[in-house]
Amino acid sequence: MNPQRIRMITVGLLTAGLMFGLSGLASGLLISTETTVTELAPGVFFRKTQWEPQFIGCNQGWVVFDDFVLVIEASFPNQAEELIKEIRKTTDKPIKYVFDTHWHGDHADGNPIFIADGASAIASESSRDQFLNKGVASFEKMKQEKPHEYGQLKYGIPSVYFPKKMVLEDAKQRVELIHLGHGHTAGDAIAWLPKHGILFTGDSCVNGAFNYTGESKTASWLAVLTEMANMPIKIVCPGHGDRGDAKLIETQRRYFVELRQTVQDAINVGQSLEEIKRTIDLPWFQQWTGVSVRERAENIEHVYKELTEKT
Repeated sequence: MNPQRIRMITVGLLTAGLMFGLSGLASGLLISTETTVTELAPGVFFRKTQWEPQFIGCNQGWVVFDDFVLVIEASFPNQAEELIKEIRKTTDKPIKYVFDTHWHGDHADGNPIFIADGASAIASESSRDQFLNKGVASFEKMKQEKPHEYGQLKYGIPSVYFPKKMVLEDAKQRVELIHLGHGHTAGDAIAWLPKHGILFTGDSCVNGAFNYTGESKTASWLAVLTEMANMPIKIVCPGHGDRGDAKLIETQRRYFVELRQTVQDAINVGQSLEEIKRTIDLPWFQQWTGVSVRERAENIEHVYKELTEKT
């Protein structure tokens, strides 16, 4: 989710703070107001962050190896600080790496906190230019908007990049950092733990009304999700929202398949963008996310532009 496009998820997302996912789509109960830490497998932790009443950042994780810790997602600076506190409850091993799934501030602006703690930031080679250009500019803007949090911090540009895949492995853990293609952003990457069947997706897959398509290519994003769906997944840790299983990947994929097809069908019969935005309806999407598909107008606009540029 782009930090410059973050808005409060509507009250309709949850009723009294709780919502059950559409049967077989989400992994049970979504609790928007709680930040929780769960050990998913020995030495593998998932931190699901709250998004109501205040959006505080992306979900995070960490993996404890024999001699070091890998953090997955830096989030915002204040959440990086909170995550370090949680890590220290589980291990005193040094944090050696922090992996950014992409450049967006709610996933990577906490890098300087981890770097100051001795870690190196890792990202895909395809995200390098985004960090150097968009990331730097966004961080400087946030320093003006949130001086109490960003203060005198210097932007933490990743120092380790990988082209398609990077493996961290010892006798205990194996984590594969993989760039599958242009999805949510051009530089998206995921963290796959094959021994445990656990996938950390970043914003390539979310659980709820969190999709931001402004930098995406949705056709390519679908291909990325298809590759994920072929993995023997047991647990999905999305960039936002509660964790799920392999069905969550299919749910995320269904959104883009049906959004693209519905918009294309409307184009074929001569509907304008404004007509599509006013009439489009995917009832199952509201059951999944708690909001109407029409409320994510920017995604409709983006898909319409993609489809009309082709024709």
